[in-house]
Amino acid sequence: MNITLLRQPIESVPTQWLVLGIFEDDAEPPQMARGTTLEARISRLSAEKELTGSLGELTPLYELPGLEAKAVLLVGLGPRGRFDAGAAFSAGFALAKRLAGKRREGVAVVLPASLDPPLFASALIEGAIAGTRGPGLRKSEPARHAFESLSLVVGTGQTEDESLKIERSLRRGEIVGQAVNLARDLVNTPPGEKSPRQLADRIGLVAADAGLSVDIWDQTRIRQERFGGLLGVAAGSDEPPRFVILDYRHDALSPVLALVGKGVTFDSGGLSLKPSASMEDMKSDMTGAAVVVATMQAAARLALPVNVTGYLALTENMTGGRAMKLGDVLTMRNGKTVEIMNTDAEGRLILADALSYAVEHQPQRVLDLATLTGACMVALGPRVAGLFGNDEAFRQDVIAASAQTGERVWRLPLDDDYKEQLKSHVADLKNFGGKWGGAITAAKFLEQFVGSTPWTHLDIAGPSWCDSDNATRDTGGTGCFVRTLIAYLEAMATRPHPDGTP
Repeated sequence: MNITLLRQPIESVPTQWLVLGIFEDDAEPPQMARGTTLEARISRLSAEKELTGSLGELTPLYELPGLEAKAVLLVGLGPRGRFDAGAAFSAGFALAKRLAGKRREGVAVVLPASLDPPLFASALIEGAIAGTRGPGLRKSEPARHAFESLSLVVGTGQTEDESLKIERSLRRGEIVGQAVNLARDLVNTPPGEKSPRQLADRIGLVAADAGLSVDIWDQTRIRQERFGGLLGVAAGSDEPPRFVILDYRHDALSPVLALVGKGVTFDSGGLSLKPSASMEDMKSDMTGAAVVVATMQAAARLALPVNVTGYLALTENMTGGRAMKLGDVLTMRNGKTVEIMNTDAEGRLILADALSYAVEHQPQRVLDLATLTGACMVALGPRVAGLFGNDEAFRQDVIAASAQTGERVWRLPLDDDYKEQLKSHVADLKNFGGKWGGAITAAKFLEQFVGSTPWTHLDIAGPSWCDSDNATRDTGGTGCFVRTLIAYLEAMATRPHPDGTP
């Protein structure tokens, strides 16, 4: 897709489709539509309540005189006062999903008026790229097609400096949008095609293409490294586990962020077997790993001045004859012993090993992402991730990045009394704390493996997957928090180095 910036009036834009955003509570048509045939048409549709501007609303208009564009698509932006990068992403997704059903030579999108044009330009492009990619990876005929060209129209009021900033944001949006789609594609890939070995090999190809260094451990190496949690979960599967380490290094002075991703490529629940309906989306239980891979690909392609190491624990959780049993005791990488009380609480076991190994390498901070608990969805619903951590400054930085992108998190407690629910009579810990506060006790379990290293945990069980199809979302993997992690890394890049230099 060729992405360009156009500085010209909308009536002179030669394109198959011109896309214009409409705010829900605006009394007048958008400024760039005034003085064109669009002004009267928008006013009439609004007066007749045929056009509301609600987020994701799509209204096509055909054969308007005085426009070079062959057709116009009005896309709702929601209330102006609540318009943020998340709404811009959703609007971009909606317009692209609507138009990508056929091959399009060109689509031109008018940049909505905002206080931060580069931010919203990037978000629109990210959404548009994501919207041209659906979940139907194995359909006999593709349901969507990327546009041959995508233009962002800013009119003639931009200065050269402002235009340059927006042009840079288009490149950023393209890279981040493609990273979101990478995460979605990895999640939407059928489980029979992404065993731990297959997924690790694919990650290796992504890493090589992006210029990341990669180290893939087989089961023998995993055993040598004493990853008892990962080996215990993998024992019930005929497919051996993998552990993947990705490295992106900008310079020797910058601090290192460790990203840890849960990579259960299919989760049956083990001997604590899930109901059949609960397994239908369990190919998505490796979303945390997918998000880490996609984030690191984007960081490398953007050449961000940061250092990041990714740690990915990949396994299936199955019911084979060697599957771990309730009452078994596993010894983790850091030496702690864990009594197994629920084999469907497996993600925390593989993350415990990965976190232990990550903190041994003394990163400045460590952040993990995992589709960890249904309890988090009970607490927060399907759109909001639970945020936990042991360092207030780190938590606030992640919250700020999520606010910038419109991806939602909510801080949950991590008080010490929750550890009481993890006490075992025969081992250091149990892997399951009972039915109360399940997301919190899972996070409390993980905390036992990070020591004093500043750590944040995102339980993304809800936002990682969408159960229904609508204008602004697809059924399937969402690629959640790739955008937030890139925003966090960009903020991290602006902080002074340990020696005080910028």
